[in-house]
This record gives sequence, C-alpha cells and structure tokens, in this order.
Amino acid sequence: MAEITASMVKELREKTDAPMMECKKALTEANGDLAKAEEILRVKLGNKATKAASRITAEGMVGLYLSADRKLGVLVEVNCETDFVAKNDDFQAFAKAAAELIAKDNPADVAALSALNMGAATVEATRTALIGKIGENLSIRRFTRVVAQGTLTSYVHGGSKIGVLVDVSGGDEQLGKDLAMHIAAAKPKSLDASGVPAELVETEKRIAVEKAREAGKPEAMLEKIAAGSVQKYLKEVTLLGQIFVKDDKLTIEQLLKNKAAKVAGFSLYIVGEGLEKRKDDFAAEVAAQAAAAAAKK
Repeated sequence: MAEITASMVKELREKTDAPMMECKKALTEANGDLAKAEEILRVKLGNKATKAASRITAEGMVGLYLSADRKLGVLVEVNCETDFVAKNDDFQAFAKAAAELIAKDNPADVAALSALNMGAATVEATRTALIGKIGENLSIRRFTRVVAQGTLTSYVHGGSKIGVLVDVSGGDEQLGKDLAMHIAAAKPKSLDASGVPAELVETEKRIAVEKAREAGKPEAMLEKIAAGSVQKYLKEVTLLGQIFVKDDKLTIEQLLKNKAAKVAGFSLYIVGEGLEKRKDDFAAEVAAQAAAAAAKK
C-alpha cells in the first residue's frame, strides 16, 4: 500500500475542490494514483469533483496573426512566470512578432521557430535577451498555423489569455464572430465525436457504469445507461453538439444548417492549460521585483 502524504491530499483537493477526507479516502482506494483517485471522486461526487481541465495554471498570452484575406492564421502561446510580466509591452510585442514569423516562415515546431531570425537576432537570442531585461523566465510553448478552407475568424479574450481561430465556409461575418466567441466560452474539445480521444470516452463510460452501479441499478442496464451518458458527454464537448451560447434552443449544428454554413475546424488556446502555476507569496514576489530593480541601478 502506497503512503498517502499530506502533499498528495493537498494536490488532489486543489484539482477537485473535494473535501479533504474524501480526497484521502480516494487516494487510499487508488493506492496513491492521483489520476485514478480523481476518477473515484467523480464517481462519488459527480462533475463537481474536477476543475483541472479548465483551470488556467500559468501566465502568459496567446499571440495572434490573421492575414488580410483571412485565409491564414496563427495562434502561439508564450508563457511567463507572473501576470505582471504578461502585461509587459516588450513581452506582448515578442509574442505578436513570433506569430507573424510563424505565418511567414512556417516552421515545423518550436525548435525550428527558435532558430529563425527575428530582426537582427534569432528568436532564441531575442528570448534570452528579453529574459535578461525583464528578469523573469519566459518560453514559447506551442503554436498552430492554419490555412483556411473557407474564411478564418479570430477572437481573443481575457487580455489574450484565450485565443480562437475558426474556419467557416458560408454564412456571414457575424456568424464567424458568434462561433469564435462561443468556442472561447464553451471550450469544445473537438468539432465532432470523431475528434474526441478514445481514452476520454472510455473514462466517461467507466464513470457512468460505476455511478449507476452505486445507485443500485441492475447490472443488465449498466451498459445502456453508460451509452446514454457517453452520448450526453459527447454533445457537451463537441462544437457541433453544443448548445449555442446566444440561443439555448439551438445547437451549433442547427445554427450552421440555418445559415447554410460549415465549420472545417477550429483552434482554441487557453494560456497555461495543463501547466502548474508557480505558487509564490505575493509579498515575496513584490520584494524580489524591488530587489531586482535596485540591483540594476
């Protein structure tokens, strides 16, 4: 039996908001496996037992590029340590310049991007110099470059903490804007069910079976109940299945049909998604910034 430490309980509680004793019980049952313990809590407590998927856990911004003809678009996530730096003009200029460079040169990955020239120096050299100037680590985490089948619409939200590109054929300009804002708000995982990872579907099915079993449902009904739960889940996490945020009587699929339009795909970036945020004491952070400023004088 694995030892269940206080730090493990704390980590699970931060991920799920579940009561401390429930976290400890789940970890004990899961033999210390955090992912399995989170799944156990979801069976017992429902979807209230997880917030990790949508929690923003690191600082930075999403740099955006959109061509004048709206046929080419880029999202790039650039991370830093504090929100203070995320609002820095030089940091924001670096993120936007990176997006423009990706659009122009189409690098294969972050390593290839880092080797490109950004003005008189490489992206990597520019990043390193900016670290020295700002006094905080920063990195380019990921990017996507989209060539549209139709027309791209972009949307950024929350001080560039969320960035969206959506590729729409047909409809009108307002439809593109509505879809981009919907994606930012509803955060679909894919366009349709075919894009949802199989492991997520299996997890939902397993949770549904266990919840039904704990509720005393007959074994013969468990698979049917689970199938219904999975279908409900797929509607909630796929763009076409979701209820339109501006009209709760319409799904996105119905909206597109009404507008004689089609979505070829979309990209959604949420800054820090899946990353662990640095947990500094605010007073210590301010003191450190003051000391760094004094050292430069």
